[in-house]
Amino acid sequence: MDPLLLARLQFATTTSIHFLFVLVTLGLVTLLVYLQTAWAVTNKPVYERLTRFWGTLYLINYTLGIATGIVMEFQFGLNWSGLSRYVGNVFGAPLAIETLVAFFLESTFLGMWIFGWHRLPRGVHLALLYGVAVTAYASAFWVLVANSWLQNPVGYETRDGVAHLTDFSALLTNPTFGMALGHVVSAALLTGGMVMAAVGSWHLIRRTRDYDLHRKSLRIGLVTAALAVSVVQGFGFAQFGAVAPVQPTKYGDDAARTAAIADWTARFGPGDYTPPALANVGLGFMILIGFALGCVWLLFPLLFRDWIIRLRFPLYLMLLALPLPFVASILGWLAREVGRQPWAAYGLLKVDDAVTPMSGGVMLTSFIGFSLLLGTLAVTNWIMIARRAARGAEDLTLGRPLPDPDDTPDARPEPVLA
Repeated sequence: MDPLLLARLQFATTTSIHFLFVLVTLGLVTLLVYLQTAWAVTNKPVYERLTRFWGTLYLINYTLGIATGIVMEFQFGLNWSGLSRYVGNVFGAPLAIETLVAFFLESTFLGMWIFGWHRLPRGVHLALLYGVAVTAYASAFWVLVANSWLQNPVGYETRDGVAHLTDFSALLTNPTFGMALGHVVSAALLTGGMVMAAVGSWHLIRRTRDYDLHRKSLRIGLVTAALAVSVVQGFGFAQFGAVAPVQPTKYGDDAARTAAIADWTARFGPGDYTPPALANVGLGFMILIGFALGCVWLLFPLLFRDWIIRLRFPLYLMLLALPLPFVASILGWLAREVGRQPWAAYGLLKVDDAVTPMSGGVMLTSFIGFSLLLGTLAVTNWIMIARRAARGAEDLTLGRPLPDPDDTPDARPEPVLA
């Protein structure tokens, strides 16, 4: 088989699966910040239990998501040595910052938050969760900074056939960056809201005893999803205007597209510089799903006097709609990546020059191995989340009160020897 095709398929598979974890992580950590803040302000037990319940689901997704990220970085380094050699001096800077933020700061804050229950002052414990959220968003920020450079190389110069960074600030003002960041963050909030609303709906359908807890999950998730879907749509359509001037073959007009292809033909030789139709097809379906998810606004009147629960059929709708934000996000990511083909770095480095030279057999083995590993992690994640969510909030390990020292065997008096 064609090694280039296999390498592209492997990259699409690994990044797509990892992106699903990122969506849930960013969405749930934001909602966790709200829940624990509400608990700190109101001191209502329901918010504490919600924080513990959703915190447990968040931790499952975060732990396995880190594993998928490591796998993705391995395949990136193994299969795309040409890209690493050409753009490593530019691309590596934001990714190095992201690694320090995600694997060190975020994990440190999260570990202290997990083991700090009932050991740290409530304000300090809440501040740790804020630190987790801020570093999670910082991680997404720097990943998109790096990816946006591939979409539109800026702030660099080429010396000895290698790109070198000359203006770091240009990375942050890249026109393909700002709108993409807003789109991804709001998509994560939409996904987190839909997950929370769907789990709450499922328990309300089953008439779980924790009515107040799952009712709040449904309401918070629905409000979050409704607000986020409007922002997703806004940033999504705004990207057309930002991307068209710098990627004419993706969204530009015929004149700009023809001029860009003529320039590339003169510099790199004849070739097919038109992105595959797959990019536009995926984009169209993503837009349709986005409009369909906008219908969550129609459920708002049903929150009055809990009609959304009494009628029951809206609860089933929330369950059926749960996969939609995941599907739309993957389609959007594919449209962004496939839409710049045949370039690894737009207008600078072709994909066939970026791939590691290796045989089709070796690449096929790599593709199968990485896909099986990531698929196993993804399935394990969803099974664990589903089982933990189905058990409800009756027996939560996270945040369980510490045992009374007077009740421990070590605290009993030593026997007196005669």
